[in-house]
Amino acid sequence: MATAGCAAGGAGESPDGATTIDLWTHAGGNEAELGVINTIVDDFNASQDDYVVKVTDFPQDAYNDAVVAAATSDSLPCIVDIDGPNVANWAWAGYIQPLGLPDDTYEGQLPGTLGKIDGEVYSYGFFDVALAMFSRQSTLDAAGVRVPTVDDPWTGDEFNDALAKIDALGTFDYAVDFGTGGGGEWIPYAYSPLLQSFGGDLIDRSTFETADGALNGPEALEWAEWFRGLIEDGYMAQTSGEDATADFVNGTSGILYTGNWADATVRGAFDDAVVLPPPDFGNGPTIGAGSWQWGLTSGCDEVDGARAYLEFAHDTKYFVDYAEAIGLIPATLDAAAEIPAFAEGGESRIYLELANQFAVVRPETAAYPYISSVFQKATQDILAAGDPQSILDKAVADIDRDIQQNGGYTF
Repeated sequence: MATAGCAAGGAGESPDGATTIDLWTHAGGNEAELGVINTIVDDFNASQDDYVVKVTDFPQDAYNDAVVAAATSDSLPCIVDIDGPNVANWAWAGYIQPLGLPDDTYEGQLPGTLGKIDGEVYSYGFFDVALAMFSRQSTLDAAGVRVPTVDDPWTGDEFNDALAKIDALGTFDYAVDFGTGGGGEWIPYAYSPLLQSFGGDLIDRSTFETADGALNGPEALEWAEWFRGLIEDGYMAQTSGEDATADFVNGTSGILYTGNWADATVRGAFDDAVVLPPPDFGNGPTIGAGSWQWGLTSGCDEVDGARAYLEFAHDTKYFVDYAEAIGLIPATLDAAAEIPAFAEGGESRIYLELANQFAVVRPETAAYPYISSVFQKATQDILAAGDPQSILDKAVADIDRDIQQNGGYTF
């Protein structure tokens, strides 16, 4: 980690008279991602004489704490990167402000890669990831089930029927692995889209003032009973292994629910691997969205310089650089067209289509970090055979109390 200090306001004057713009990133230790950031910064610094952007990188595990500490001491840099689900909370806390870039900057950008609050863009990202399911053509053929597509995904009934038929093969320990051994943010990222597909949600998004009806209504209860039922039917482990992808490759499960980061491992293991969209449980297939994005801090003394950098960086060639360096989904359609794997007909194109058609961002409310923690516990309690309605009612009560205690998290 670089250890340069940061002046209040996130800017200062360099020896040659140019104004220094401080930039913080969580990408310390990620050589590929940090390399792209440094390339953009070097290009920007060489493109003009008024500003010098200075990078300070942190290990991801220490990054959020560093930002909170800097905000407390009024020493945030001008530019920060932000994990997508935290954008609304950081905006509410006064850490970041709207980017203020021209609206046409974001033409062709995947919606899930923009941090928008009340119609204003607070952050943009260069990449995203997509939830998907993996199986093998030979497994689906043996079970006698069709291969679903983005245009024609499995219905909920078809998915449940597929699990029953794969289970009946007697080949696998479990018909499906939903990664139930995972914890933390994986739980709302992975499982709230299933809840949404049933018609429920983490909060009532029409007001963001209550979770009542969204998280404990009939649709949410149906989701909870279905999810627990997979364990009771023997189709899924209550707690899967630490590495669900490795277990799938080793033949433990017939279907793996994970993200496109598992693509290389699965395709490398099986020449008949197939990538499947998530099922449609009645309200459309849904996946999570929102990875790391870039924002402008509220206390920045050199807003014009910071905005000049952020506008400069939003160039197709850098979206391409990110995708090629870290292998994730480019955040714009123009960049995807320049990368064979993500272009039309490319082997990874399905992930772009999933992200573009089915992605739903986690609720854009400052209450989200608390909602996330409540949903994590509720899901684990449901999987452990607790009473779903009681668990969901308590989760709603906890969330609503937090919102009330924080004045509705209004800006």
